[in-house]
Amino acid sequence: MLLVREKSFYENAAMIALPIAAQGLITIGVNMMDTVMLGRLGEVALSASSLANQFITIFQIMCMGLGMGASVLVSRYWGARDLYSLKKAVTIMLRLCFSVATVFALVTFLFPSAIMRMFTPEADIIYEGDRYLRWSVPCYWLLGLCLTVTLVMRSTGQVRVPLLTSIAAFFINIGANYIFIFGKLGAPAMGVAGAALGTLISRAVEFALIDGYFFLRDRKVGYRFRDLFAKCGDLLGEYIRISIPVLVSDTLLALGNSAVAVVMGHIGGSFVSANAITNVTVQLSTVLIQGLSQASAILIGHTLGAGSVERAQREGFTFWAIGAAVGVLAGGFILAVSETVIGFYSITEETHAIASQLMAAIAFIVVFQAMNSILTKGVMRGGGDTRFLMVADILFLWVASIPLGALAGLVWELPAFWVYVFLKIDQVLKAIWCLGRLRSGKWIKNVRGAARPA
Repeated sequence: MLLVREKSFYENAAMIALPIAAQGLITIGVNMMDTVMLGRLGEVALSASSLANQFITIFQIMCMGLGMGASVLVSRYWGARDLYSLKKAVTIMLRLCFSVATVFALVTFLFPSAIMRMFTPEADIIYEGDRYLRWSVPCYWLLGLCLTVTLVMRSTGQVRVPLLTSIAAFFINIGANYIFIFGKLGAPAMGVAGAALGTLISRAVEFALIDGYFFLRDRKVGYRFRDLFAKCGDLLGEYIRISIPVLVSDTLLALGNSAVAVVMGHIGGSFVSANAITNVTVQLSTVLIQGLSQASAILIGHTLGAGSVERAQREGFTFWAIGAAVGVLAGGFILAVSETVIGFYSITEETHAIASQLMAAIAFIVVFQAMNSILTKGVMRGGGDTRFLMVADILFLWVASIPLGALAGLVWELPAFWVYVFLKIDQVLKAIWCLGRLRSGKWIKNVRGAARPA
């Protein structure tokens, strides 16, 4: 299969992927500053924040599932210039997002200590994590509605407003964290809870700017508050067919990642701290991959919306080749900066040694992760092949990664390098399996629109 050669294709991909990647870099910068600041308080504070965020990440990934599922439809309808169906897809997405946020907020408010006990048996980490989670309750609504609206805007080619908003939130978050973690400018020194408060403040700013723009100023989609109350029953079946497998897939992926965190938490606090340190490097090395994944889903959705199936197949192979190249570069980057990054933190020699092994394992896995992400979160999702992807996520994560990782870390007590490789072996397996699916062409599915009133 020939790759796409037109310069305009790569320019369009870059125009979408690079701002998304830049926004991801800003988010990573916030996470890195949180980690560095909390690292100054010791490994307990660092571990507590890391494990508390594992539960919040479950919600975030569910929202990504809702948003990306809707974005498959939004991209198709945008390519077909069907704004009527597009608005209905957005309405269904926002209603589901608000409902899920409410459930997570209630669970977090009522059972913060129980949530922490799922990840670690260590009482001091549970106590600090409880404090973090209590301040995070309002973030579910703010984060969910902001994240899903951002994905819709990206699907219609609007990447500038989310990027500028993230820049503003970056500086607000760093400033608020510094003030409330360490007790500056007359504020109390809140430690871990201060990090949660700083995040809450920055989330509120993001929500006000992005959702305010989308509901009040945006003219490309023209979505307004009254559209929230529109009847959407005629599109619900199509939304469920395309989007629910994405939600199920991403939710099970989030739960699986939390199960991985549980394994790490029971290996020991040093392993958790080392993993928290390496997470920042993983995010830095994969930020362009995430941008390319979303760009591929959007552009292939536009192409299929315009009715160009053969062109979409060529674009799919082109994005896969780009992903392979970026994965190799990301692996090299991780190896080059690993010791420098680890040196930023005040940690024990044991934690340092574990972090070094994890960095080497990540450098190996990221090559496959890049190809896998481009296919599963981008190309094939944009093609509407969400049911197949749901099976792939369930099969390899729950049948291979979690049991093998648990055996490697808790039973066989293998070195940290092999524990991490086994915990992430699904990335390797999915990359190989989904390439076969791409070659078959069966990943391209039809999408129907809503019935217009007579």
